[in-house]
Amino acid sequence: MEEKLRILEDLNMIYIRQIALSLKDSDIQKKIDHEIRMRDGACKLLAACSQRDQALEASKSLLTCNTRIMAYMSELQRMKEAQVMQRVARRSSDAGPMDDRHPCKAKVAISDLRIPLMWKDTEYFKNKGELHRCAVFCLLQLGGQSFDTDMVMVDRTLTDICFENTIVFEEVSPGFELRVELYSSSWEDGGSAGSTPRKLASKLSSSLGRSAGKRMRAAMEPGGNSPTSHGGGTTLLLPVPSVPGPKYHLLAHTTLTLTHVQDSFRTHDLSITANEECSFWLPLYGSVCCRLAAQPHCMTQQMMSGQLRVKLGGDPQGWTDIYGVLKGTKLFCYHKQDDKEASVDPAVTIGINKETRIRAAEKDPHSKAQSICISNQYGGEEVTHTLSTDSREDTQRWMEAFWQQFYDMSQWKQCCDDLMKIDLPSPRKPALISPKQGSLYHEMGKNLLDLLHVHIYYMGHRALRFNSDGICGEICLLLADA
Repeated sequence: MEEKLRILEDLNMIYIRQIALSLKDSDIQKKIDHEIRMRDGACKLLAACSQRDQALEASKSLLTCNTRIMAYMSELQRMKEAQVMQRVARRSSDAGPMDDRHPCKAKVAISDLRIPLMWKDTEYFKNKGELHRCAVFCLLQLGGQSFDTDMVMVDRTLTDICFENTIVFEEVSPGFELRVELYSSSWEDGGSAGSTPRKLASKLSSSLGRSAGKRMRAAMEPGGNSPTSHGGGTTLLLPVPSVPGPKYHLLAHTTLTLTHVQDSFRTHDLSITANEECSFWLPLYGSVCCRLAAQPHCMTQQMMSGQLRVKLGGDPQGWTDIYGVLKGTKLFCYHKQDDKEASVDPAVTIGINKETRIRAAEKDPHSKAQSICISNQYGGEEVTHTLSTDSREDTQRWMEAFWQQFYDMSQWKQCCDDLMKIDLPSPRKPALISPKQGSLYHEMGKNLLDLLHVHIYYMGHRALRFNSDGICGEICLLLADA
């Protein structure tokens, strides 16, 4: 079975590389290759771990790498399908006019993840029963982007699972689906990651005697004639998994969309996929609390700018030259462009929102261009500002910018009422490790560890993600190259 899966994986990689070449998108291909290297390193690190917390972090990295690989492959497949559909539409003789208007992208952030727990009274208040501990983390996927939170240890002393990470997704469309998955692994399951079969063989050898114990140890060691190797032909008494160590299981999940976006802390339903019989089970309340915010580009970026003239007051000749900037729900009118660069307050601010009415006025006989009338309601009174450009082409460009702005607002809905705040996450820094921990990293040598600390410290803005130890990701890369 393992050999068949490996063959299928190789065929998938050939297929994916062909798609990437046809799309001329080497960036995704590089990301896939990087995650495959990370995955290989995580497998080696998982096999070498001697402590449970290290093995859990390595297993988490392995699951995250696999998820990202599948996400990148799915993204390539979607791009290829879109390319084929576009060609078919162009070649079709009876195809109608295509609407080229697309909504702007956005930055979507999820933070303050809280998952409440519902322990029994005897467990939480009276501290009775077996202390059930699990390592949990969240995996968040949106399109081709996948991120993971820090790992958290959970037992009955906690009333809810808290993840302090702020995760930001870039270039998101309004029809997005953000899948939040909660994974869990029992602390008690599996014992030591890579040495369990050897320890069990050692105990059996002492019970069976010297000669029988020697044969037992030989059968369980992964050597050239061992059943655990690819060439072994005998049946394993205790088969070693292809990737030894603790395993994470999907405990619960939910999917968040545009309707869930709000500039506040909200509660959402959670679908639970495990029961009390599972070793990795936790008594979830059935909900997840978080803050899901979005910043469409139309709210944060300058969508149009240029020279305009605005009529102030009722004087027909009361035109004033200004420099207009369309951004968010406002048209900012500066006396000159330098005022904007110097952050000087605009001379006039005209509202551009869902209630605004904009129309192109009749051509002024004394001007070569049409005027643009912008009407808003202020306190029950309609206020109209009239703009003019130097040419009809400029008028058309401004009108198109206004229509695009209205279209973006109609697609992003409540996200365009006010600019939502997003606190960008700070780059992860390497954590200080106590020499008393006796971790695997200390066994690798002080010089290598110091080098990794310096190297990772200056990699804060790279796409690589690190776990709470701060160095696991880079070690996985080094092991993959070993």
